[in-house]
Amino acid sequence: MLVAEGATAVVADVRAGQAERAARAIGAERSSPTATTDDAPDRPTGAAEPLHLDVTCEDSAAAAIRTIVDCHGRLDILVNNAGIDVTRPVEEITVAEWDRILGVNLRGPFLLSRLAFPVMQRQGAGQIVNIVSTAAKRAWANASAYHASKWGLLGLSHALHVEGRANGIGVTAVIAGGMRTPFLFDRFPDLDPDLLQDPASVANAVRFVLTQPAGTVVPEMTVLPLRETSWP
Repeated sequence: MLVAEGATAVVADVRAGQAERAARAIGAERSSPTATTDDAPDRPTGAAEPLHLDVTCEDSAAAAIRTIVDCHGRLDILVNNAGIDVTRPVEEITVAEWDRILGVNLRGPFLLSRLAFPVMQRQGAGQIVNIVSTAAKRAWANASAYHASKWGLLGLSHALHVEGRANGIGVTAVIAGGMRTPFLFDRFPDLDPDLLQDPASVANAVRFVLTQPAGTVVPEMTVLPLRETSWP
């Protein structure tokens, strides 16, 4: 969406091939005739670039931020979207699995935000969006590590919001309800897709957050399917 309006998006993934495919898909959408809302010749041209990143690794995170700043001179937006889960009772989750889930879902956003803050402080502006979950607002069985990570991410997001404001950095927690993605369908193939939302709806909410006027920040937003079953 923002690429279609002239932004450069760096698509990062621990799987380099997946990052490349996602960047190509975004680029194809950008060049599609249906993506053009006007025929102005001076319409800005955006781009999507792939980048290998292991969010759990401090060195990998530092290299990613350094590469982006070296190539583009600035970092305006950071979206922390990586997430994993293991669906098992707490007594069956291994310590290694617990560490991996907390590493991706909570340590990763901490590392990247910690590295992005000095860059955005020097710029005097920047925005960080953390994709949280309804798992940060209530609980269900067989997801203890996931709940711990998402409750932690919500708390981290609000703490960063407080710390960033003085330097022009806006931080938002987008609490997303269930989406029609492999994250759910790979583990729960019998889920009714009609109970879930299109990921594009969450992307639209992120765009809304990022396009607020200067001086305005949305600290928290919840985006649910109308028939969300994990919400009251």
